Amino acid sequence: MTAGIPRTVAVVGATGCVGRHVCDAFTRAGHDVVALARRAPAGPGRHPHRFLACDPAGLAPRDLADLFQDARVDTVVNAAGGWLNTEDDNRYHHVRLVERLLAGTALMARTPRLVQIGSVHEYGPVPAGDAVDESREPRPVTVYARTKHAGSQAVLRATRAGDADGVVLRAVNVCGPWVTPASFLGTVTRRLSEAAPGEPVELTLSDARRDFVDGRDLADAVLRAATRPVTGEIFNIGRGEALPIRSLVALLLDVAGLPPGTVKERLQEVASRGGDWTRVDTRRARRLLGWRPRIDLRTSLHDMWREALTGLPPATGSHGDGYRESAL
Repeated sequence: MTAGIPRTVAVVGATGCVGRHVCDAFTRAGHDVVALARRAPAGPGRHPHRFLACDPAGLAPRDLADLFQDARVDTVVNAAGGWLNTEDDNRYHHVRLVERLLAGTALMARTPRLVQIGSVHEYGPVPAGDAVDESREPRPVTVYARTKHAGSQAVLRATRAGDADGVVLRAVNVCGPWVTPASFLGTVTRRLSEAAPGEPVELTLSDARRDFVDGRDLADAVLRAATRPVTGEIFNIGRGEALPIRSLVALLLDVAGLPPGTVKERLQEVASRGGDWTRVDTRRARRLLGWRPRIDLRTSLHDMWREALTGLPPATGSHGDGYRESAL
């Protein structure tokens, strides 16, 4: 894998928050992108990618291999998944999908690099104050974390066996443009943007402290993982800072130009999805990928708010969201 050689990248889950940023990162780096998702995105874009409407988890391995070979794919990024309601849904999107990607790519004449975007929640809850590194034994608790970990482990096992060329990124919470609507920040941003002027928004806030990374910085890490000799590695991707949730909301209000009284806090216990503390040690990513977060939280939240209000990508850089659809 040489960084300077143009490649064709298949991005699975291309219409989600992370997938859209990954598509843009590879396009800006001069690579061809084949975007895969079950449904085509709505709206025009400035930098269209070739789009294939399909569910890779539902394809036979041979059909998936033929799809990738016909498109001359030499890199596959799995950016699919999220917090789903049932165990069956989580297993389908986080385990079966990965197993199909591994089975399909193993049938190709040349095995492509597979970048699996995992989650910090694979580690399970960690003590407050810790910065978790890749040597920590994962102890996932939630069904989301367990199934994401199962997918990551499948990639690593296949790679050790010589059947895959895989890399796993364990990402913290994502912020920035196109933030996932179901996430905490996505929910807060939507409710603030929909509120009438002067109308307070009631929120239940926890005492949690969490690590956040802008989706564009995560996409940069994916690009580096796809183009460097790091087969079989695991990388934590985050800012390495545990930010209080209340401080994050206050910063969002500030960049949005809203007064502090806009949010009225409800006093009740919050059911956490992944522990009250997340912070990752990113020294391995810095050393082997040459990666570090470049977008500060103020800029990230500003761009997130702007996109929520206008539907437009950030003013700087090329962050289009359109696709050119083609039939299978």
